[in-house]
Amino acid sequence: QVQLVESGGGLVQAGGSLRLSCAASGRAFGNYAMGWFRQAPGQVRDFVAAITWSGLITYYADSVKGRFTISRDNTKNTLYLQMNSQKPEDTAVYYCAANRAQRNIKLGPSYDDWGQGTQVTVSS
Repeated sequence: QVQLVESGGGLVQAGGSLRLSCAASGRAFGNYAMGWFRQAPGQVRDFVAAITWSGLITYYADSVKGRFTISRDNTKNTLYLQMNSQKPEDTAVYYCAANRAQRNIKLGPSYDDWGQGTQVTVSS
């Protein structure tokens, strides 16, 4: 099991940028695929981005492709999400999650461990 703590959320104007971090503790962070998901009020939790254990392969939802970048530093046990050119529809609670099996990494139920989330609000 890995414990995950997100940080870096906040209020930003449309067109602005934020960088989220997800600090992991526990065993073998480098063995997990990692993902970011988000949930807006009244909505289901949606896939945002994911990254393989090595960091060499990344995946993005169409809605964030070209604007968001997922990355990881296995030496620091930390996952990142750089969010640029933000839009009001990016407003949500953002969660990081760990996937031990490293399969179906665009699907929330495939993830084993979740953080508590960090709020991102984009004003128009």
